[in-house]
Amino acid sequence: MERTRVLPSRAEVLPRVTRIGTPAGPVLTALGLFTVLLGAALPLIDFFIVNVALPTIDRDLAAGPAMLELVVAGYGTAYAVLLVLGGRLGDMFGRRRLFLAGMAAFGLTSLACGLAPDAWTLVGARVAQGAAAALMLPQVLATIQSSTAGTRRARALSLYGATAGLSMVAGQILGGVLVAADIAGTGWRAVFLVNVPVALIGLVLAARTVPETRSERPAPIDVPGTLLLAVSLITLLAPLTEGRAAGWPLWTWISLAAFPFAACAFYAVERRADRQGRTPLVPPSLFQLPGMRRGLPLVLPFSIGFGGFMLVMAVALQQGLDFGPIAAGTALAPLAATFFVASLMGPRLVARYGSRVVTVGGLIQALGLVLLVAAALYDWPHLNGFALAPGMAVAGFGQGLQLPVLFRIVLADVPAERAGVGSGVMVTTQQSALALGVATLGTLFLALIPSVGMRDALVTTLIVQLGVVALTVLLSLRLPRAIV
Repeated sequence: MERTRVLPSRAEVLPRVTRIGTPAGPVLTALGLFTVLLGAALPLIDFFIVNVALPTIDRDLAAGPAMLELVVAGYGTAYAVLLVLGGRLGDMFGRRRLFLAGMAAFGLTSLACGLAPDAWTLVGARVAQGAAAALMLPQVLATIQSSTAGTRRARALSLYGATAGLSMVAGQILGGVLVAADIAGTGWRAVFLVNVPVALIGLVLAARTVPETRSERPAPIDVPGTLLLAVSLITLLAPLTEGRAAGWPLWTWISLAAFPFAACAFYAVERRADRQGRTPLVPPSLFQLPGMRRGLPLVLPFSIGFGGFMLVMAVALQQGLDFGPIAAGTALAPLAATFFVASLMGPRLVARYGSRVVTVGGLIQALGLVLLVAAALYDWPHLNGFALAPGMAVAGFGQGLQLPVLFRIVLADVPAERAGVGSGVMVTTQQSALALGVATLGTLFLALIPSVGMRDALVTTLIVQLGVVALTVLLSLRLPRAIV
């Protein structure tokens, strides 16, 4: 497809979609789509890439359990807190501009992580890296929403879902390979330094291929809403991710107790602003859209299970079964492969069977978890990658049938002028849930190990995740049968 040149006139760069589903404004080319998907992959890869690098970070920097939790939680919390604001800024100042700024900042902060001389510097750089990711990622979905339509949008959203799922798995695989390779003696630092040349390539491509779009009626920054959302997420995520490693000090309980009050205050402020005709950070009216109302509740349990599963498997394989970094990463390869295949099949299956694809995907994922439980019960402590492969492959196929379709459902009704805030809300939900999964399922698993051992802790955690998958399946029955 011929690339559309970005014109300087504001009226010509604003997104407009005709009734028949053909973009009347900027068009996202195939190379442009690849570029924004590269930007979507980087933050998600970096959320998981450190999982297999944590033991070497601990040895090199004498970090300790609490500090290692901060390396993970600092990135995830900053990322989740600022995502909706990043989407709003893209609506105001231009999504391509914010994408470029976020990509540049992500490359610089990755360099800072890779050169960190001590644990506290690494934590600070990870927080800054999470903020950069929050600036970049919402522009991806907003650009897709604003510069594609019809079947092209459906395919682009499916590819986004495939990219998201594969990035989360590929992060741990790539992390294992880079740590084991110890390129030029960099060790764990390579998992961050690898982002620098990728970000440079992304900047060059984005400057040439990504069209500029923005909202026709950009709203000003909702300062009270932004602050209250930040307080709400921090009071929930910080104690859950740090509590176990820190021994559950008093501040964690005070923070958890403050969370419902902060969340209620956020909702009240946003609802009042919406009723007064102002544009809040997260408009409550956005949740009246059928896709948002019915799709987001599924993104939450799916992502909780995914985030917890990836951390638990990384620990079980490396500490329980003495897998090396490469073996621990490649054990997830069957999951990545089948996830990708299912993602590509998704649009065709949705056209024929509608939202029931999500229900079937949940049932298949549950079967994969059952196979993993059986393998752990019968083969431990001699469990190897071959014994894990069937369960991983089946679980990955089921996940691949769910995540891309859910993204498509959630964003189906979001108008182009709200693309930034809509994508920010969805990705914030996903990112917060991933962090919750790491905190809740991860904490359960690690807390059980001293009393019941690694195998039974793994089996118990997988059974709990089966309950989370069952909730996803039940919620999927409420989805509208036909998907736009």
